[in-house]
Amino acid sequence: MEYMQAPPSSSQGNILCCTCGVPIPPNPANVCVSCLRTQVDISEGIPKQVSIHFCRQCERYLQPPGTWVQCALESRELLALCLKKLKSSMAKVRLIDAGFLWTEPHSKRIKMKLTIQKEVMNGAILQQVFVVEFVIQAQMCEDCHRVEAKDFWKAVVQVRQKTVHKKTFYYLEQLILKHKLHQNTVRIKEIHEGIDFYYASKQHAQKMVDFLQCTVPCRSKASQRLISHDVHTNTYNYKSTFSVEIVPVCKDNVVCLSPRLAQSLGNMGQVCVCIRVTSSIHLIDPNTLQIAEVDGNTFWRHPFNSLCSPRQLEEFIVMDIDIIRDQKLGAGAGLRSNKHTLAEVWVQKTSEMDSSHQYHCRTFLGHLLNIGDLVLGFDFANANINDEFLNKMNPHHVPDVVLIKKSYDRMKRLKNRVWKLRELDRERDAADTDDERQYNEFLEDLEEDEMLRKNINIFRDTSKIPVESDTDDDGAPRISLAEMLEDLSLNDATGGEGADMMTD
Repeated sequence: MEYMQAPPSSSQGNILCCTCGVPIPPNPANVCVSCLRTQVDISEGIPKQVSIHFCRQCERYLQPPGTWVQCALESRELLALCLKKLKSSMAKVRLIDAGFLWTEPHSKRIKMKLTIQKEVMNGAILQQVFVVEFVIQAQMCEDCHRVEAKDFWKAVVQVRQKTVHKKTFYYLEQLILKHKLHQNTVRIKEIHEGIDFYYASKQHAQKMVDFLQCTVPCRSKASQRLISHDVHTNTYNYKSTFSVEIVPVCKDNVVCLSPRLAQSLGNMGQVCVCIRVTSSIHLIDPNTLQIAEVDGNTFWRHPFNSLCSPRQLEEFIVMDIDIIRDQKLGAGAGLRSNKHTLAEVWVQKTSEMDSSHQYHCRTFLGHLLNIGDLVLGFDFANANINDEFLNKMNPHHVPDVVLIKKSYDRMKRLKNRVWKLRELDRERDAADTDDERQYNEFLEDLEEDEMLRKNINIFRDTSKIPVESDTDDDGAPRISLAEMLEDLSLNDATGGEGADMMTD
């Protein structure tokens, strides 16, 4: 405690304290600091110990009356939060300075040093420094309470795709992880043909629906159910449901377009191969290398189905191949792919090597195939397909075989894979025996398609020794080390490695 006074002039003398008689410089109260301290305490009425509430789950502090805010230790936000707890008791004093004093991170105490001023006897201004201790008390916030309840939700997003393969869902899962759209979910549950996202607020669910519409070709519907109604305040409690249906087409599917849609896409062939599904469906014509993109709105106006599932693909061996150099397109043709090479090939099923029966077809894999290579394809000649548009096509325009992708040694690729992906923490109804095979096929697609993996975070697997190469010994594509991220796993700041970081 000290006086706030102007510096004395050279001609100013001392006076005696009216209480103890000690010579002091003149002041309005004519009392020394020691005597004034025994008579006046300007910090009276300001609590020296205050409680603040902290949620351990989300690490937020309660800002009365009902707002939870994120604050780091010794931050400006935490300082403002603590001062608001003292605002009503400091109405009669003037705050000069405030700052934190160091305390143990695990002590559940926050100490703040305050400097205040107040006018006392005969206009004398006193300044005092004191310490206020804030005790941190644990209290679960409403959001975390709802998460712990597990069954409490205000909105659910039901994502469905009527296909036998989950490639689109695996791609969507990585995009959700990269953009951190899963952080606001109360619960994630995987079911047959889809996945459900539960949210505590309708706004978060709407944000997820908007993200899905920008990421994958889909359509959505919304509905709500009245849970309760307060007639006194005229407030309604609803549960909202958003149904999102993704187009039933996956990568490596063979499709047959309607004549009208094929004509609008640049007079391309009706039988096409889906080479990628991102925000739109990417199609390629294996006879001409024409490419086209079909967005969600176009698909639902002119829907088409997949003609085969991945399990129906058969293995062929290339007997002969002839690259087509000059391919002239008709009038009104669309864009051609520059990443693929058109070729005519003679192939034979590996299951029919004891016979001499071969198939002739055109393919867009001319840049990958050589004589003797194994390739996966769909046998139209011996397949029984019931499709509206395919049945109306001229049989001469339907190919005998459509080749989809080059086949590599799967066990060798799995052994040489030095990277991994993160997965969503979700509930599963029952483990499907085919999930592991489908997931490995998705990982192989990432290795083969650079455009598909540019939107995905790929992490280096520290349990395997990395080798800098773009291809395996047998020519199988690999992901370079430059495209991989380090998989950092920091412990909680309240323990383990995080505690050492906090105390350094």
